[in-house]
Amino acid sequence: MLGLLLRIQKKSSSLFGSAVSFMLKMAQGCFQHFISFTLLLLCSKPGLGSGCVEKERQALLDFKQGLVDDFGILSSWGNEEDRRDCCKWRGVQCSNRTSHVIMLDLHALPTDTVHKYQSLRGRISSSLLELQHLNHLDLSLNDFQGSYVPEFIGLFSKLRYLNLSEAHLAGMIPSHLGNLSNLHFLDLSRNYGMSSETLEWLSRLSSLRHLDLSGLNLDKAIYWEHVINRLPSLTDLLLHDSALPQIITPSALSYTNSSKSLVVLDLSWNFLSSSVYPWLFNLSSSLVHLDLSINQIQGLIPDTFGEMVSLEYLDLFFNQLEGEIPQSLTSTSLVHLDLSVNHLHGSIPDTFGHMTSLSYLDLSLNQLEGGIPKSFKNLCSLQMVMLLSNSLTAQLPEFVQNSLSCSKDTLEVLVLSWNQFTGSFPDFTGFSVLGHLYIDHNRLNGTFPEHIGQLSHLSKLYWLDLSSNSLALELSPEWTPPFQVGYLGLLSCKMGPNFPGWLQTQKDLFSLDISNSSISDVIPSWFWNLTSKLIKLRIANNQIRGRVPSLRMETAAVIDLSSNRFEGPIPSLPSGVRVLSLSKNLFSGSISLLCTIVDGALSYLDLSDNLLSGALPDCWQQWRDQLQILNLANNNFSGKLPYSLGSLVALQTLHLYNNSFLGELPSSLMNCTKLRLIDMGKNRFSGEIPTWIGERLSDLVVLSLRSNEFHGSIPSDICLLKELQILDFSRNNISGTIPRCLNNFTAMAQKMIYSVIAHDYLALSIVPRGRNNLGITPRWAYSSGSFDTIARYVDSALIPWKGGEFEYKNILGLVRSIDLSSNKLSGEIPKEITKLMELISLNLSRNHLNGPIPSMIGQLKSLDVLDLSRNQLDGKIPSSLSQIDRLSVLDLSSNNLSGQIPSGTQLQGFEASSYMGNPELCGSPLKTKCQEDETAQTSPTSDGNEDDLQDDEFDPWFYVSIALGFLVGFWGVWGTLVLKSSWSEAYFRFLNKIKDWFF
Repeated sequence: MLGLLLRIQKKSSSLFGSAVSFMLKMAQGCFQHFISFTLLLLCSKPGLGSGCVEKERQALLDFKQGLVDDFGILSSWGNEEDRRDCCKWRGVQCSNRTSHVIMLDLHALPTDTVHKYQSLRGRISSSLLELQHLNHLDLSLNDFQGSYVPEFIGLFSKLRYLNLSEAHLAGMIPSHLGNLSNLHFLDLSRNYGMSSETLEWLSRLSSLRHLDLSGLNLDKAIYWEHVINRLPSLTDLLLHDSALPQIITPSALSYTNSSKSLVVLDLSWNFLSSSVYPWLFNLSSSLVHLDLSINQIQGLIPDTFGEMVSLEYLDLFFNQLEGEIPQSLTSTSLVHLDLSVNHLHGSIPDTFGHMTSLSYLDLSLNQLEGGIPKSFKNLCSLQMVMLLSNSLTAQLPEFVQNSLSCSKDTLEVLVLSWNQFTGSFPDFTGFSVLGHLYIDHNRLNGTFPEHIGQLSHLSKLYWLDLSSNSLALELSPEWTPPFQVGYLGLLSCKMGPNFPGWLQTQKDLFSLDISNSSISDVIPSWFWNLTSKLIKLRIANNQIRGRVPSLRMETAAVIDLSSNRFEGPIPSLPSGVRVLSLSKNLFSGSISLLCTIVDGALSYLDLSDNLLSGALPDCWQQWRDQLQILNLANNNFSGKLPYSLGSLVALQTLHLYNNSFLGELPSSLMNCTKLRLIDMGKNRFSGEIPTWIGERLSDLVVLSLRSNEFHGSIPSDICLLKELQILDFSRNNISGTIPRCLNNFTAMAQKMIYSVIAHDYLALSIVPRGRNNLGITPRWAYSSGSFDTIARYVDSALIPWKGGEFEYKNILGLVRSIDLSSNKLSGEIPKEITKLMELISLNLSRNHLNGPIPSMIGQLKSLDVLDLSRNQLDGKIPSSLSQIDRLSVLDLSSNNLSGQIPSGTQLQGFEASSYMGNPELCGSPLKTKCQEDETAQTSPTSDGNEDDLQDDEFDPWFYVSIALGFLVGFWGVWGTLVLKSSWSEAYFRFLNKIKDWFF
């Protein structure tokens, strides 16, 4: 029995062991399967091993293949082992959970050059379509070279952020973008080749919050405002410079679904009219930022602007607003207010003092007058105050100390230029952050000593302009200013006679103007070291002496040393100079160094009135598209004009007067089709007058070829110059007849409203990157000349006038003159010339003209000078000539005119010399009497001898009878008064009453 039990136990143990063994084996198998399954799951997760989804990585590499990467932006993208994880590539972001690419941000970063970026170039590859989990795409500021926006972008259903701004894209905006229903942010701005004929696709973007289509052409997108009304979540709308169509009449608008969420609205630079108001004011409850600048909004400023309680930013710059500034502009929330460049008049409202949050105020370029309201002292947050170019009157010291006292600690910019502020230079003690101070072109006076401390606390000052006042800067050469200015304007401030030594402390100067400052000194050597950073240098109209060394001004764009006493050769010049004026000095020698200005930026070159000589260099083609003004007058240049001069296709003014140029005019000049003034007088040019002048130079206003050696006839093509106002071919060897088509000079038959002949030229396109307190380019910079980006050139010309030679500039546009004198012209004066009703001067003297003076010459009512002397004109002087009441100079001498000078105060008022040399001419003011006058004095029944005899006999008795009559009359009255006392008393009582009545 015991054995049986032992066997059962043994068997049970064996079975148990087998069971345990089986269970262990089963557990091991299950664990192995579990591990294998787990590993399988892990291995199947996206991105394991490479860090991102392989097909997305490959898609990005394909995208890279279509780009040119000049700056190594995508250098981290590659197939190498250490660069395989695309989630670590520059501009790529992946999901932490799925490793899918969710963000691609490759917006270009700026370079050290303004408006230049580290841009990728090429095209947007369709391989990006693999990035189906993308919710953020930014390719802005790159260069896609005018390619279209790919339609496949509309398939990124998860996209919330899309920025393709300033990416050089073109074509129509694809309507497929309307499929991006999750989009919150859309910026396609500043792709100036892109357009859209409708914005209906936007209405499907119900989640859109930010929309910027600035710079796109939307001129056909009518009813754009209806689409905006259907975007309920929109907070930011920017449509700057989008050529928006005018909003339809308010009666046709439906505001039922209007968006009330708009916070920022920019409709600037669209030339919208006042019809925008009803739609705009329906949105006004939520608006914080409103920009309507550079439009065509007319009329008064609506009071509704003052009722926008949330409004912080209001910009109405450059419209056509008129009337007074409304008293309703009193919002305490308003921070930025710009009403500049309108037609506003009246005074600044006293209610401005209620805008206690105001930090930016610009009322420049209006017609405001009167003083500054005392309520300004309540504005304690002012940072920028710009009142440029009005007619404001105030004592400047009082305005600064009282009205601006509360903003001493905040005021950074103060612009009061071109007003009528008076008084001395104010004390700016306490204005610790003032960096921009413009008080030029006012009526300030007095001295400017440093010891009273007006500038001692302005350590932040960087822009200072005191020009065109009556200030005298009596500053010690050892004075050390507390500031380092970059822009310094001291035009017409008295600083001389010594050169201001304190300038050498200013190491940050980029713009300096000390013109007309009474300096008569040798310029110190340290000054030229100071100029190395200068962009603009003006020291004109002084008496500064010495030689100019090589100008090492790396960024110089404007150099004006004119009207001084500099001598020696033209110095080496900066290669990028745009404006160069060295006129009215004593510079001598060749100008071949001009060819070192190789940057091609030169737009203004004036070397006139020097001692320069030699032939012109043949390198003008390097300024082909830029040079607009060229003045080489009054020098000793010689030789033929170089052919390359004709490559200056932008040239508008060409002065070569009073040199020794010779030869024919190069035919290449016909390419200078923008020329408005040509003055080549007093040279030795020869050949015939080219026909291409009339055929190609249709914009000419002034054409002077006088005092040369031109021969041949006047080409009839010259009559094609309809804009011509001054024509001078005098003192040449021109023969033939005067063209009968002169009446085609329509500008000589029309009244002109402009007294000057002027045009704009590019003077400076560089905005300095130096220390600028606000980091902005102020809008008023154009008007005040701070950057001189665009400058105006006023033409002048030397015109023979009334026996002299005068320079006309400020009234040149009013002169209408034809001078063909001192040639060999023959034939009659064409009657068509009398159609030039506004002609002021006509000189045809010293020719071989014959025939009568045109009978209708009296139609030239504006004529002031008429010289037809020394010709062979015959016939009578037309009676209509006496109708020209403005005539002040008349010379008809040395002709074959006959008959009586027409009666009339005007013609008889001239000296007899005006008519001398015409043997058969008679009448006043000549002593020669006309036969008709003598006949009228003779008796009808007696011959001449009897008349003479009777006159001789009559004269003595005539005078005897006069004497007898006087004696009888005198004693008949006075003798009676003497003899009869009662009559005498009555007579003298009468005289006394008369005296009392008068006195």
